Amino acid sequence: MASKMEEMIINFPTQLREALGIGESVTIKPHHQTITRIYAIGMGGSGIGSDFVASFIADECAIAYCIGKSYQIPAWVDSNTLCIAGSYSGNTEETLSALAMAEKAGAKIVVITSGGTLQALAEEKGFDMVLLPDTWTSPRACVGYAIVCQLEILNRLACISRKKIDLIKSSIDLIKYDMDEIRSKAEKIAKILFGKMPVIYVEDRMEPVALRFRQQLNENSKVLSWHNVFPEMTHNELVGWTQKTNDLAVVIFRNKDDHKRNMSRIDISRDILAKYSNTVIEIFSKGQSLVEKSIYLLHLSDWISYYLAVLQNVDPVEIRVIDVLKKKMSEI
Repeated sequence: MASKMEEMIINFPTQLREALGIGESVTIKPHHQTITRIYAIGMGGSGIGSDFVASFIADECAIAYCIGKSYQIPAWVDSNTLCIAGSYSGNTEETLSALAMAEKAGAKIVVITSGGTLQALAEEKGFDMVLLPDTWTSPRACVGYAIVCQLEILNRLACISRKKIDLIKSSIDLIKYDMDEIRSKAEKIAKILFGKMPVIYVEDRMEPVALRFRQQLNENSKVLSWHNVFPEMTHNELVGWTQKTNDLAVVIFRNKDDHKRNMSRIDISRDILAKYSNTVIEIFSKGQSLVEKSIYLLHLSDWISYYLAVLQNVDPVEIRVIDVLKKKMSEI
């Protein structure tokens, strides 16, 4: 019998497809087209969607797109700013705080949520809203909604073409076609990572993949991890590898179209790292575009975190320590 998290990961392609349908019904007020910058607010599973969007649109969107994961907002947020506030639960206190400040600054606002206070505020104040299904028990499993709905919003504002959205469709086909292989590969990698602390590296344009994997290892697998990017890590972190250890496992996400100089840096760095860790894993993406490659690696790494949770004999859905923190914060 499949666990709740297993079911949610299995249904990720379906979620992407559903998100495309939801996105088609998005309504944006005409005056939103006067914006000169975009500020995306969100934490955790909602926030990581913005990281992927920023990566996907960097080659096309001429409007500055910035991400906020804080109670506060930058001083430049004003009436020419579109604020996209995402919280699956609708009750994330940092997001609600930043949203209140953005509204006070005169920003134009769109919210993405399944309910809670955020939905109530949108209905009360007349904010544009993308309403999501409230049937998913783990917000971090809803990254597909966050990615697709933001892309649809940006398309409606003529910030990007529909090309990125079409690439989501081809990404769905890719991971559905490769599902058995993805799961098999993920299970094998999880066995290699078991009992070790993963150290994740990737080219900078795909940092959201590494960040997502780290967060999923934290929440699903209940293990610590860290990540860094090429080429920056070759200017500092590489020097920190000075002692042989069997406790760290290096995971390098790679693409056959990485920058030519980065490919050389990764090759050289891999050989250096192999002197200090007996576990160095290279995982190559599949797909023709950045969107497809990222979605493929996102889905693969989600499965790795799930299978590692099974090996750890922990519930990948359980986040009691966060619940404790939220309760104590509510008492302050």
